Amino acid sequence: MGHDLFEKFPIAKQTFEEADEALGFPLSKLCFEGPEEQLKLTEFTQPAIFTASIATQRVLAEKGITPSFVAGHSLGEYSADVAAGVLPFADAVKTVRNRGRYMQEAVPAGEGAMAAVLGLHPEAVIDICAKAAAETGAVVSAANLNSPEQTVISGAVAGVEKAGALAKEAGAKKVITLAVSAPFHCALMQPAQDRLAEDLRRLSFSAPSVPVVTNVDAALVTDADQLHDALVRQVTGAVRWVESMQVLIEQKPTHFIEVGPGRVLFGLMRQIDRSQHGLHVGDEASLEKLLAALTTAS
Repeated sequence: MGHDLFEKFPIAKQTFEEADEALGFPLSKLCFEGPEEQLKLTEFTQPAIFTASIATQRVLAEKGITPSFVAGHSLGEYSADVAAGVLPFADAVKTVRNRGRYMQEAVPAGEGAMAAVLGLHPEAVIDICAKAAAETGAVVSAANLNSPEQTVISGAVAGVEKAGALAKEAGAKKVITLAVSAPFHCALMQPAQDRLAEDLRRLSFSAPSVPVVTNVDAALVTDADQLHDALVRQVTGAVRWVESMQVLIEQKPTHFIEVGPGRVLFGLMRQIDRSQHGLHVGDEASLEKLLAALTTAS
């Protein structure tokens, strides 16, 4: 994760070294060498993905590619804020690690679950979750409104299982249980939200250089206090990704660029609006492809 850019671009190497120093342990070694079992723990997964994303964004900035707007899915909102100058990287990477640990510790292992519901409209999934919660007395809600065809639900095991069964009865194409270490973006995360709020309160937030689309409100935000508040509320709040992308589409961008490991957001955009031009950057090869595409477009 990020190793290719680390080796070939000094600014990417510097970013990983900054993370190592801020965290007090070699995150870079964990990203590049494992062990995988440790990297899978959300306490380490979150700062790893975040650092690789910022390393990539900084390489892009050196190439003269800067955004007009930024947005990030869940954890990615921290990357968006750092890219927009809202938070210093060192503060953010420490906060992200704590965020992962707080989420891990909020719910005992085996008591929470998440599942992806495919083939039902998000509003239908929201209604199904409310029905499942009422019938079981257990927490379950829509956590990630990812696309018109994909909504992730989260909560207590009993609530998620009931909602999954109701979704299948309602005509869902698939309900896929996700291998996660905690039930993110639901009311069970309140203890994590309370702890994270204290950490965020101690940080200094600056006004963004470009508007940030926040997960919980799916709105363009240019106020530092609102961006602070959004990071707190997103721990228990749903990721309103479809609406967030629709807000950006309304701004008539020339390209959407997904920065960092993986191509998940690119895939979701294909489901939201196939007419949008999307590119991904996570290594040198994809960077060269991006530069070539932007040169051709101009």
